[in-house]
Amino acid sequence: MDRTYAKFLRRGIDLAPLGAARREDNAPYFCTPKGASIFGWAGVDGIHFCFVRGFGGTVFAVSPMEPPECVRPVARDFADFLRLLLACGDTAALEQAWMWDEAQFDAFLRENPPAEEQKAVMAEIAETFGLTPMERPWAYIKALQASFDLSKIPYTEDYYDLDMNPAAEPTPPEWEVYFEGNFWGHSGRDRAGKEIALGREFDWAGRHWAIPAAYSCAKGLVVDFCMQVEPEEIRAFLEKWKLYREEDPIADLTREQQIRMEWENPLLLRFTPVLELNGRPLRMSHGCSVSFNPCVPEGVINELEAKWVVEHYGLDASFGWVISRYAFPWGSRRRPDLKTLALDMERQPDRLPGPHFTARRAGDAFSFVHPVSGTAYTLTVRELERRTLPERAFGSREFFYPRHTVAMKYTLTPETEEEITVSDCTESDRPLAIAPPDPMRPAAVSDVAVIGVIGGADGPTAVSVSGKPEGKLRAAFSALRFEPVEGNVEWRVEFQVRRAEVGRFTLL
Repeated sequence: MDRTYAKFLRRGIDLAPLGAARREDNAPYFCTPKGASIFGWAGVDGIHFCFVRGFGGTVFAVSPMEPPECVRPVARDFADFLRLLLACGDTAALEQAWMWDEAQFDAFLRENPPAEEQKAVMAEIAETFGLTPMERPWAYIKALQASFDLSKIPYTEDYYDLDMNPAAEPTPPEWEVYFEGNFWGHSGRDRAGKEIALGREFDWAGRHWAIPAAYSCAKGLVVDFCMQVEPEEIRAFLEKWKLYREEDPIADLTREQQIRMEWENPLLLRFTPVLELNGRPLRMSHGCSVSFNPCVPEGVINELEAKWVVEHYGLDASFGWVISRYAFPWGSRRRPDLKTLALDMERQPDRLPGPHFTARRAGDAFSFVHPVSGTAYTLTVRELERRTLPERAFGSREFFYPRHTVAMKYTLTPETEEEITVSDCTESDRPLAIAPPDPMRPAAVSDVAVIGVIGGADGPTAVSVSGKPEGKLRAAFSALRFEPVEGNVEWRVEFQVRRAEVGRFTLL
């Protein structure tokens, strides 16, 4: 036991006027450290002061209303704790020092001078122990807290119980990977896969990749693909698109801006992997992804599952990471022996918005250049007419849908295999609700063309033609309107661009 504290107990000095009252029960809170010996209570918000087994005479302040870091050291020993009280007159300044700068700390002391009862206790402490007030108490507390590793403080199970402590970070579950599973859990009764350490790293599509392991399951092979992203790229992207704002920044963006933002997002790279096991191809059946962002705005935390994956594989947390978990069925009744394993990586095309144009009549032409290949194209309008879709086109009685559109048929010169489409620059009118929405309503069908409506109960946001156009003709439909379309539609050219060739890598 700390000698000064032992003498303090023998003398029976009452620290209640200074904010450290003695209690009979000393019932701990969820955040009271394991092995704590409580000696004083502030009388507000459950704040209490204690020693902790294994940390000698260090005095800790426990603040249940300040999660997740509810416990901080305030004095190296009990003598220093008393000297701090002589300098401050109350434990309130000691407990709150961590959140203030020195000017705020000094202002608090000036605004809350000790009362006569407090002065009497302070005089008794000074005479009994021969102590003087701590010089620069704020600097003392800050230096102590800066040198202390808070992760070393032991807690009881209550601290990690989300019911007791909503701010607690859940304990990572046991690492198990299932074929019918993802980063958040699994379904079915299959057993966890057997881990096969790969430790493979390579560069592809302008990124550094790591494939730490694969998992051999009864139904197939599961592989984790880890894509590394430079933090400077992430910060530049967040700044450009103002994603540090508290309000939803996406809500203010047009559809075209959202497409361009996806194009520039360094944490978004869609790819298709194909494994070659013992010389035989295995194709992916399903998968999922999580992202770890080291540059998240203040107040935002990374998805726990992403953090756990980064920790499990020992990935460098100063980088951004996109971890994709893909499943590859065996394609045979028996689980094969893994002798050789190779990987083909192909990047999926990304949409890139292009130039705008208007078409007044058939015969109008518009020239543009492909942003990647540099090929010059001429779009020529062949047909342009206003149409009204039939009432049965959407197959739903729950909403009153807009049905007026402009249909355009056009050709491209020269003919090309490149994926080039045309869309309306404006959004469709939102449908009006007639009855509560049915999430299982059928897809929209028209007798003029097969229409795919992108959107949900809030209404279609874009309309495009599904299937190949007749002959060399291509077709586009404008946004849907409740009233016949007046004036000329402003169209946008869109490109489906592949930004990387196939890469092949040996894994095993």
